[in-house]
Amino acid sequence: MILELIGHDYKYAVEQIMLTLFPDERPVYANGLDTKAKDLVAQSRLSSGAVFAQCTTTIRCNGNTCHGTAKVRLNQLTDKLITDRLLQRIVKQSFYRAACQMITTPPVWGSLTGIRPAQIAARMMKDGHSASFAINTLSNAYYVSPVRSKMCVAAANTAIDLKQTLTSKDIALYIGIPFCPTRCTYCSFVSNSVEKSFGMIHPFVQMLRTEIEMAARLTDEHGLRVTSVYIGGGTPTTLPEEALETMVADIHRLFDLRYVREYTFEAGRPETITPEKLSIMRKYGADRICVNPQSMSDEVLKAIGRKHSAQDVLDAVTLVKSSGAALNLDVIAGLPGDSFESFKNTMDTIVNLNPENITVHTLSLKKGTKITLEGTLLPSGEDVGKMLDYAALRLNQSGFEPYYLYRQKFTSGGFENTGWCRPGHEGIYNVCMMEELCTVLALGGGGATKLVSKSGKLERIFNAKYPREYILLEDKLMAKYDMIKRFMAKDIN
Repeated sequence: MILELIGHDYKYAVEQIMLTLFPDERPVYANGLDTKAKDLVAQSRLSSGAVFAQCTTTIRCNGNTCHGTAKVRLNQLTDKLITDRLLQRIVKQSFYRAACQMITTPPVWGSLTGIRPAQIAARMMKDGHSASFAINTLSNAYYVSPVRSKMCVAAANTAIDLKQTLTSKDIALYIGIPFCPTRCTYCSFVSNSVEKSFGMIHPFVQMLRTEIEMAARLTDEHGLRVTSVYIGGGTPTTLPEEALETMVADIHRLFDLRYVREYTFEAGRPETITPEKLSIMRKYGADRICVNPQSMSDEVLKAIGRKHSAQDVLDAVTLVKSSGAALNLDVIAGLPGDSFESFKNTMDTIVNLNPENITVHTLSLKKGTKITLEGTLLPSGEDVGKMLDYAALRLNQSGFEPYYLYRQKFTSGGFENTGWCRPGHEGIYNVCMMEELCTVLALGGGGATKLVSKSGKLERIFNAKYPREYILLEDKLMAKYDMIKRFMAKDIN
């Protein structure tokens, strides 16, 4: 699609709403070219009058021309941050209003393009507005479906309540283990199949131990309190027992864990869960275990490159439950070979296992995944919508509530990922990470540290993505902790 921006340079806002509404298109800027002969063109014009700033979008497609307008009062444009946010909002709204005259089914998230829609609801409620006001605004101003608007407000309420229990010294600790038994066909995460990289496990763990020491020293020097621990990946339980115990024993020995309210361990692949590994996890404090079956259909599991069966999932759940830990189960809507009926069976089976948490993801079609490269046939966006509708219905009926959600680019049908829990079992790390409630100190391969200042300013620092890079770049780790110290010194002053 050819884009022409007049009176503004909000390229990112226009591109994001364009990709939401025309997912098969890619932005091409006119840059003075004659667009009259082109068939798919969108012109976005921003102008100001005496009272309002107004954006008008004109889209020409297949011989049809549609217009959309949106405006905001000039007296609302106070500082630069608010001005940019409100002007980008009307840019996206006007594009949405024009495009919706051309598309068959409007997206359930309306004109919202961000990955954290609950933050919009939270901002309204922090300003003193009611939950009903937030729901109505999401539905009427952003065109979000009523179901998603209510989910946003539920997630926002969870974040607001949790934030009130955190001090400025509270942090979340994340440990990234970038190894898996095999690589799933849909995977875009930083993970290496141990079939190809087993030899890197030992040097990786040794470097991780070095970083654990650095991080523990930092938290001690600055009086930080670890409120949640999350060991993820990858599949941390891919590690051999000795390496696993070495890592968690170091965490237990070096960090002050007195303030930890939740200690989560990703044991994603059921075939990697053994009584011995569970015993190690529980011995050192893990009280929440995540098992990620993704599907309870053996045919779907085979299609995504999993080596386990649905029965293996049931066996793993029995082990976790016998350990006394809380249980989270993950599923994905839109996987290859899946259908509404098989997904329905997955949800029914998962719910009947009575976990404390269930996370329902939507398949994200990322570049470089086997699914994308091979052009695998997938359920339609309409079918994925039906899957998610059933999941929400079944979970609501079974006493689960949505407590956090986020969106990703290129998800089937433009849908979301949602964490559901039984009351009182909200995943603290998930909420802190997604809603940016406190600093997240991330260690290990691909770890993304988020530094949150007292004023809410955010700074990110990324670890090396791949095990080999992580192992070889100790100097980069030392520089990382120097950056964190400088950030914290400025925040104190």
